[in-house]
Amino acid sequence: MPSFTMNEFTSVFMLFLFASLGVQLWLSLRQGRHVLAHRAEVPAAFAGRVSLVEHHKAADYSLAKGRLGRIELFWGTGLLLFWTLGGGLQWLDDLWRPLGWSAEWTSAAVFLSLLLIGMLLDLPFGLYRTFVLEARFGFNRTSPRLWLVDRLKGLALLLALGLPLLWLVLWLMGAAGSLWWLYVWGVWSGFSLLMIWAFPRFIAPLFNKFEPMAEGELRQRVEALLQRCGFSSQGLFVMDGSRRSNHGNAYFTGFGKNKRIVFFDTLLKDLSADQVEAVLAHELGHFHHQHIRIGLALSLSGSLIGLALLGLLMQQPAFFSGLGVSQPSNHMGLLLFMLVGPVFSFFLSPLFAALSRRHEFQADRYAAEQSRAQWLIEALVLLYRENAATLTPDPLHSAFYDSHPPAPIRIAALQRLDPAPV
Repeated sequence: MPSFTMNEFTSVFMLFLFASLGVQLWLSLRQGRHVLAHRAEVPAAFAGRVSLVEHHKAADYSLAKGRLGRIELFWGTGLLLFWTLGGGLQWLDDLWRPLGWSAEWTSAAVFLSLLLIGMLLDLPFGLYRTFVLEARFGFNRTSPRLWLVDRLKGLALLLALGLPLLWLVLWLMGAAGSLWWLYVWGVWSGFSLLMIWAFPRFIAPLFNKFEPMAEGELRQRVEALLQRCGFSSQGLFVMDGSRRSNHGNAYFTGFGKNKRIVFFDTLLKDLSADQVEAVLAHELGHFHHQHIRIGLALSLSGSLIGLALLGLLMQQPAFFSGLGVSQPSNHMGLLLFMLVGPVFSFFLSPLFAALSRRHEFQADRYAAEQSRAQWLIEALVLLYRENAATLTPDPLHSAFYDSHPPAPIRIAALQRLDPAPV
């Protein structure tokens, strides 16, 4: 890898940082203008299905989220500049080095300090989002106590799982030679697979209650669909999503023999048996088309490329000095890469969003084959309405960010698969 100067690293970082800031701000403002311009009238495809009052609510919810997102964008950019070019990371490192601890303990202390400071700085946004924005639109159902308990559990889980992983990664960086990044990737890949396996059985129950789906017509319909699709799982569960939010959803998680199908109780409350069957058929479409494996393969490939790149960058003293760190070390290199990496990977967002939308269309087609497209249309319209999802997103904003096709395009595609009304 050719050598770079400190100024070159700084210039490239600043160029990408302000380019990403400008693009995000431009797209956010476009989204706001587009939603506001179409607020007065329900789109023709949804006339008679979504009332004007509900359409207004969705537009106002989207606008409110956009305003908060722009504030967070500027705040996050300022923090990133402080931690890097402002010398914040070096200042944090300097606080712990004089204690004379081992490299591993010093590294852990710096990481934990940054994590806790970040969590404290994010608290006002989290509180506002939950207890002001979500509450204003009738979605929040969590209490301050439950909100706090969730975060304390998350922190405890992060420490219990993250600290041993961090320790191993930093040890490998120092002991495994020039190919340390390959060994770290192997550890990270194994950890990721372990978490996918462990999440449904051990981690998710720490935050929510999962009850087996009750016997009855709906369970029989679901089990018949699973049999038609050749899908086996460790059970059908209903999650108490209503404890925290009125938003509804369904998903399957895990892999191998540890797969589970989970329905939010809010979803089952709102949908008919036909609609639940269609939603589940869509989720099974992701399984049928191997979308989960594709996503995992892309994620692991991306981490391999990222770690290999970090291995090259850490051989460049200018990588550290150009980003505000005067005393290079393994943990500072890793922290810098974690902080600045999203600035560069942001521009890959449209590619991953396009792939995700393609997967959604494939899953919709599968649902139409295994169930009825009209049932899925009815379910989607109800979910758009109940979740106050905007029906009129800006096309460019949607193309850049959205993992799901815009509502009118998705409904139109489903209608072509099954044009006859139910």
